[in-house]
Amino acid sequence: MKKIVFILAILATVQISCTKLDDKLYDKIPPDEFTADPVLQMSVIYSPMRDFLDWGGWWFANEITGDGTVGPTRDTDWDDGGKWRVLHQHTWNHETEAINSMWSRFYSGTVEANRFIEAQEPFVGDEVVDEAIAKAKVLRAYYYYLLIDNYGDIPYVTQYLGAETNPKRNPRAEIFWDIVKEIEESAPLITQTSSRTGAGKAMAYALLSRLYLNHAVYTGSVDPANWVKAEQYADSVILMGAYSLESDALAPFVTNNHNSVENIFVIPYHEDTYQGHNLHMRTLHYNSNQTFNMVAGPWNGFAVMEDHFNTYEDDDRRKDGFLVGQQFRADGGEIRDGVTGTLLIFNPHIPALEMTLGQHTSEEIRMSGARVVKFEIKNGAKENLSNAFPLFRYAEVLLNKAEAMIRQGANGDEYVNMIRIRAGLEPWNGVTLPMLLEERGRELFWEAHRRGDLIRFGEFNRPWWEKNASSLDRNVFPIPLWAKEANPNLEAEIVPINP
Repeated sequence: MKKIVFILAILATVQISCTKLDDKLYDKIPPDEFTADPVLQMSVIYSPMRDFLDWGGWWFANEITGDGTVGPTRDTDWDDGGKWRVLHQHTWNHETEAINSMWSRFYSGTVEANRFIEAQEPFVGDEVVDEAIAKAKVLRAYYYYLLIDNYGDIPYVTQYLGAETNPKRNPRAEIFWDIVKEIEESAPLITQTSSRTGAGKAMAYALLSRLYLNHAVYTGSVDPANWVKAEQYADSVILMGAYSLESDALAPFVTNNHNSVENIFVIPYHEDTYQGHNLHMRTLHYNSNQTFNMVAGPWNGFAVMEDHFNTYEDDDRRKDGFLVGQQFRADGGEIRDGVTGTLLIFNPHIPALEMTLGQHTSEEIRMSGARVVKFEIKNGAKENLSNAFPLFRYAEVLLNKAEAMIRQGANGDEYVNMIRIRAGLEPWNGVTLPMLLEERGRELFWEAHRRGDLIRFGEFNRPWWEKNASSLDRNVFPIPLWAKEANPNLEAEIVPINP
């Protein structure tokens, strides 16, 4: 068996699973099929994404740290050692659970991409192999984008065999330019298919658009030429003609949405065979199972911050993605809270981040906060949903183009208004960057964009409800303590990629 010490240094005790995304398991492919269809061997590169919404930590770290989603403590429920509060209040440290979990998942993806690329290199020249390697490089770049976005300066390793045992950190800006170059070189080799579950050409271009929009965050300086690039790569997706907005703003999030014309690249969750999408369990009240005839009882946790909820106009179709007011059973009957015996009524007002009996009523503790049903909860839903989670969506591409245009001094109204009109709202004139940030907050809510958007717009460190102003060092998360203990060089000076 091939051995690489780097896996031990970075991943410590993490076990890398080989999760099935296709018709054959990674370790069951006969040798004679090695070059016939190498894509069948790529499942293990995608598999870390399966944990993104749950214990992988990515969704928690990028949604709860923003100004829209909150995980309040409800008396004795949802305290969990304060791990949700520290995310909300920007007081995390290098032992916070979500921060620990992300690191290992992201590096799992890079290690498996490196292994796949090296295994396929002897067969370069075969078009199928060349495309598979290109996809693996785009996926590796995606994981490194997540690493520099969340952690800043990190080890950048593109070898499997021969990788350093204890690599040092490399500069964030250099990694940024290296992954941009790799995606730009790889994307032309990828054919565009109808699959939303694989790294297609549109996913690569959408990723480039996002990267160029964030270039100032990663490099430390603004270059107007990169706003042009961000717009051009958004156009590359738009001009494909393969994607469009759904007519209904909530249609991209229905059950079995894997092939939505709006979704570009998704995590293909399934309630039985590819589990991991359980955000509905975290937001719905204990008795909300009666509304959807669920076979599992939800956990009554996450909610929408009132200030964010109030940014939606009453006729905004996207507001239907929240549950507020009195709640009813699927048959129309009233629901009562199982402890208080009172009618179950969701109030958008949350009185405090940490609610306790004596200072707050049982009703406030158990029923406060609008709950999120943006992702459809089908009748008879289980503990896991069969709703794919979009990592890249056409609506984001349109908003990226608008933002890039505005930053160049042009008018981006057309592309913002495509989103607003679809939501049933009046179009805007003269959209400004603050207006655009607000619209991104509504359109992309619950999709783990908010932290990155707030940082790019310089708004992440401002105070909001139950959060004081935070310092700029909060714009990246600390490298986990366990990773530093496994690799002492993570504390060493940062070294250039090509010294």
